Amino acid sequence: MKIIDKQVPIDVLFISEGTYPYVLGGVSSWIHSIIEAMKDLRFGIIFLGSKQEDYPGIQYKLPENIVYLEDYFIFSEKEYPPLCYIKGSDKVKKLKSLLINSKHFPEELSNINFYLSEVTFSEILYSRKTFEMIEDLYVELNLSIPFVDFFWTLRNIFIPLWIVVRAITSVIDRNISLIHSPSTGYAGFLGALLKKVRGIPFIITEHGIYTRERKIDLLNAQWINTGSNYFFKDLKIEEPKNLWINFFVNLGKICYQEADRVFCLFEDAKAAQISLGCPPEKIEVVPNGVEIQRYSHLRDRKQGIPPVVALIGRVTPIKDIKTFIKAIKLLVEKLPEAEGWIVGPEEEDPDYAKECKLMVEVLGIEKKVKFLGTQKLTDILPKIGLCTLTSISEGMPLVVLESFAAGLPCVTTDVGSCRQLVYGGLNKEDIQLGKAGEVVSVGDSKSLSEAYYKLLTDKQQYLMARRAGIERVEKFYSFERFINNYRSIYNYFIK
Repeated sequence: MKIIDKQVPIDVLFISEGTYPYVLGGVSSWIHSIIEAMKDLRFGIIFLGSKQEDYPGIQYKLPENIVYLEDYFIFSEKEYPPLCYIKGSDKVKKLKSLLINSKHFPEELSNINFYLSEVTFSEILYSRKTFEMIEDLYVELNLSIPFVDFFWTLRNIFIPLWIVVRAITSVIDRNISLIHSPSTGYAGFLGALLKKVRGIPFIITEHGIYTRERKIDLLNAQWINTGSNYFFKDLKIEEPKNLWINFFVNLGKICYQEADRVFCLFEDAKAAQISLGCPPEKIEVVPNGVEIQRYSHLRDRKQGIPPVVALIGRVTPIKDIKTFIKAIKLLVEKLPEAEGWIVGPEEEDPDYAKECKLMVEVLGIEKKVKFLGTQKLTDILPKIGLCTLTSISEGMPLVVLESFAAGLPCVTTDVGSCRQLVYGGLNKEDIQLGKAGEVVSVGDSKSLSEAYYKLLTDKQQYLMARRAGIERVEKFYSFERFINNYRSIYNYFIK
């Protein structure tokens, strides 16, 4: 649905998958901050969501320089064409290459005409040829899952590609100077197709590594029918999930192939992108930055260190909230006055949020673990002693930098750029600043609780970590440096 269209040229078209402006925090905040900081540029947004009912609506006050906003929901049956019988085309067989480990893909798969005229949306849904392709592939892959599960898995894998193509047709004739996707996936694929058909420069900034994060989601997914019922209890239950993973890996390769430049936030991410098929010469590291003055006035801790550890983030499995709850349970056994606050939206995965709350009840720590929902960060940071992330995957979490700016040490898991942020890693000067907290292994609630206890009870160590965090964010992660980097990138591509 088109929400904003000021009928003017678009300088930068963001393609936002599951983030801005419908979801708060993380990548959404990153996009919003760029748009607000570059008021002289006109931005467009194409939002790709799952289903409309999955989102509470637009979560940001949209800046005036957003001149175009349209949303698409890639798992919504409302987008489907009417039911009909179609013979179809043998060209549908080219889609097989997206499901196997392949270095080369048919040229057609990155050409919009394949989806508009050679294999239409109606054909992929209703044609005999599509059914035969799925039958053939089922035999070729020699899978042990029931055919009916395989059939519906493939349908669900392929359908979003045709909805993405619809999104392109909305802007195909628009005056656009640069396409910027904050991920590979469906958003990057849309950017790749648009680049291919219009020749518009196309860049990607990966915050986490999309393919890796989808792999984590899929391996934990309950919604994929794995055929693991009583009659099929001996089957290989991961086979449908592997099809999805191969699909996202291959979609990523197409995105990397078509992108003019690919940006990441830290060196380890660059290595991951190369391993997933991105040409090294296209990659550049551009770290995030935060508005330090927005948080620096919150550094006053004259009342001492509040015995409160806050996890600020979405209540979702990838944030591993359950490990945080276990860590707080261990912490309060040694430090009874301690509390754990979970600050973030719960709407994205309500079932997981319920499980977390039930876990708190079962552990008997209802008075020690508080679910506060979405809060204004500047209201929360002055009330806590430590910020923590227990995630199993991250990019460069802004909340760590924001906490440093507010004078708070952080305890994180060893994911994304967290080790670089907490211990320093950009250069020798950065390392010499010292530790701004602690980094522990993923899922290690015992080490988390020990780190919380040590920092909350050892004032000297707390103050050293606090100083290191403040100096690190001020020297290396300022918002001005971050925006100047992207200003230079945009200026290079926008003629």
